[in-house]
Formats: sequence, C-alpha cells, structure tokens
Amino acid sequence: MLKQKTIQKEVTLTGVGLHTGKNVTMVFKPAPENSGYTFVRVDLEGNPTIEARVEFVTETERGTNLEKKGISINTSEHVLAAAVGLQIDNLIIEIDASEPPIMDGSSKFFVEALESAGIVEQEAEVEEYIVKEVISYKDEATGSEIILMPADEYQVTTMVDFGTQILGTQNATLNTISDFKKEISAARTFSFLHELEMLLEHNLIKGGDLNNAIVYVDKDISDDTLEKLKKAFGKDEIKVTTNGILDNLELHWANEAAKHKLLDVIGDLALVGTRIRGKVIANKPGHKVNTLFGKRLANIIKQEKRNAVPNYDLNQPPLMDINQIMKLLPHRPPFLLIDRILDLGDDFVVGMKNVSMNEPFFVGHFPEAPVMPGVMQVEAMAQCGGILVLSTVPDPENYLTYFMKMDNVKFKQKVLPGDTLIFKAELISPIRRGICHMKSVGYANGKVVVEAELMAQISKKIK
Repeated sequence: MLKQKTIQKEVTLTGVGLHTGKNVTMVFKPAPENSGYTFVRVDLEGNPTIEARVEFVTETERGTNLEKKGISINTSEHVLAAAVGLQIDNLIIEIDASEPPIMDGSSKFFVEALESAGIVEQEAEVEEYIVKEVISYKDEATGSEIILMPADEYQVTTMVDFGTQILGTQNATLNTISDFKKEISAARTFSFLHELEMLLEHNLIKGGDLNNAIVYVDKDISDDTLEKLKKAFGKDEIKVTTNGILDNLELHWANEAAKHKLLDVIGDLALVGTRIRGKVIANKPGHKVNTLFGKRLANIIKQEKRNAVPNYDLNQPPLMDINQIMKLLPHRPPFLLIDRILDLGDDFVVGMKNVSMNEPFFVGHFPEAPVMPGVMQVEAMAQCGGILVLSTVPDPENYLTYFMKMDNVKFKQKVLPGDTLIFKAELISPIRRGICHMKSVGYANGKVVVEAELMAQISKKIK
C-alpha cells in the first residue's frame, strides 16, 4: 500500500494576487496524516481555516473560490494542482490574503517550492478512490462534459474548442501523474483580448501583467485599447506577434491552453479530497463544470463508503459462534437467523448468516424460484442488533428484545440460496432506558441487499 505524503519543512513564497494586486506571502507547512489540504488566513483574527473541499466552492467565474463561515480563498486551483502533481496528500497553506500569488500564471513555482521543502512519507496509508464504473456530468447549456472511467492510474485528457480562429481546437493528455511537473506544471493561464478589456474596465486584474497570462488577440485592437493596455501593464509599446499573442510572449507548447485547462482540472478535482485511480476525459472544461462534477464524485464516494461491505476473513474463528450466540439471544432454530458474530464494539456489531436451501421459508417462498423473504432479512438484521443490545447487560439470559419500529426499509437485491449475508448494525443514538435505535445494512456478493433503521427495546423476562 502507498503511504501518505507531506513536506519535510516549511517554505515561503511571495508574489502578487492577480485580482487584488496586493503583495501576498504564502507559507507551505507540513500537515498531519489524513488532514488533506488546508488553507489558513493568517491575516485575519483567529487564523481561520478553510479545508480544500468541494462543498466550500462558492464561485467559479474567474477561478475556483472557496468560502467557509464568511472567510474566502480565491483562485485556489493552481496551488492545489501542484500538490496533487507531486502526490502530496497533506499540506497546510498559510496565506496573508484572500488569494495565492499568481506568479507566472502556472503551477511551476509552487511545484519548485514544495520540492525544495522535501517530500516525506507518513505512516498512514493513502486513501484512493478506485473507479469501477463510468461516472459523468454534462452541462447541457454549454456542452461541457466530464467523464471518469476505470484506469490503472490517474490520467487526464482535456479537449477544448474556443470557437476562435486564433486558438481553435486543442487537446492535451497526462498519462501518469508523475509527469505533471515536466509536462503540465508550467502551462500558464490565458485570456482573450475581449475578456481582458472587460476585466480591465471593471478593475478586476490589478495584479496582472504580460508575464503571468497569455493574451490571445481575437479581435482588431483599436488605438484607444492599445493606450489602455500600455497604461495597465506599464509598457511603452505593446504589439501583437505573428502567432496572435500579445506582446511577444513565447508559448511553452503549441497546445499550452489545453495543458492549462488540464492543470485546472487537476486542481479543481483536488477538492474531492482523495486520490483518484481512473481516467478523466474533460470536453470543454471550466471551473464550473469541474467543480460540479467534483461535487457529484464526492457524493458518490461518500455513499460508497457508507455502503462499503465490511471486510472480514470468514476463514478465521468468529468472535462468537452459534453456541455463544444462543447464550445471548433467546431465539432458536428455525427462527435463529444469525450464524456468527464477526465483530462487536460499543456502538456497532457485524454478523453473518449462510443462506441454505434447507431454510424452511424456501418451501413456500417460492418453490420454483426460492428467494429469501424481505421480512426474514429484516428479522436477521434485528437479531444481529439484539446481540449489540444484550451485550450491554450483565445477565442477558434474563432479557428479551422487542421490535418497536422500522423505518426507511429498502430491499435492493434478491437473496438466494448459497448467498452469505453480512449484517452491520450501528447505533444512531446511545442506548437509553433499554431502547436501541440503529441503522442496519445487509450485504451479499459485494452489494447492499437490504437496509433499514430499526428500533427495539429490551425488557426483563417475566417469571
């Protein structure tokens, strides 16, 4: 298994914020295991933190902006792309402004700073989302679409079409994340002249100059516009080169625009909060579609974690065998529906049942197509939960458990003879006055087959 990584020591960068034009100091610091990426606003009272999570995305028009409890971080994607590109899992990013320094408009300087700090392994294993089936999101209004499919490692392909003669259609591909530094990190942000005019008019790029953004000239430049650009960038002369770029800025690659879009995809999907093993294909990507897809992916990962099949070696001796179970539960065959207890804690229990064709209910349900009745599946889950409840009293043989309520019962797959059912029951709230409220899930063949919220009460036997 891969180990998580952070940096060995802190490192500082200084620069100018693209939109604010203010000097910015940013410090990268080592972070503890399982903490992910965290921004810290050291210019504000209390040094408030904002975790780099997709649920905090608020605005995506000119960058991916995060906000938590009124505190914001703007244009986060270039910094996050650098961390992902170096396979750093945990990082503290202290900053004395609302946005990182723009540097040259790429991730290059962030990569160099992080490498200079040293990258070290930690003890905890990497959490990686392994893509098993195609996941997609499409913005019908723009035609932008992102598809994530199974692959042996994290790969990204971007396809962009700007509908202009000067730039046209471009593609870029990163086949392995270890090539990010060499192939992608130096790809600079870009803008079209008509966008630049609008930004200047609204005073939105106070920190911009011709060294941190490629400007593609997609229209004729009037003398008035030239004068405005000279003033904005402090230049005596501004011209358009033969390749249609403002002021003689040489491209690093012919498809640098597509490579920068790929960089943005990596930075935006860092907000999902876990490494990804799969291939991303992004058609006409942008911060909006990137982060909307990221939210969908984060929800899928959360749901899969919630429904993850408990992983136990069934060849190992159980925590409780059938004889030990019968010392706790009052049920007896043919109504005893739990064969083993695999794990037991203060607020959860994991049990197992082998479904045999000899089950008495298969005689009538259904003779020619035997299916385990849903009501029996719920009863089996309840018996599993009964172990959890009765284990809290010193003399379980003197108690019975009674069903009080069941909610949100769902049957998702058929349970057939030969299946092995694994049940996990977790307390929703602490046991009080003998009342147990729990969420129970049953699994078979690697899938959720049944789930429900159950409530039961234990009471002493009447002698």
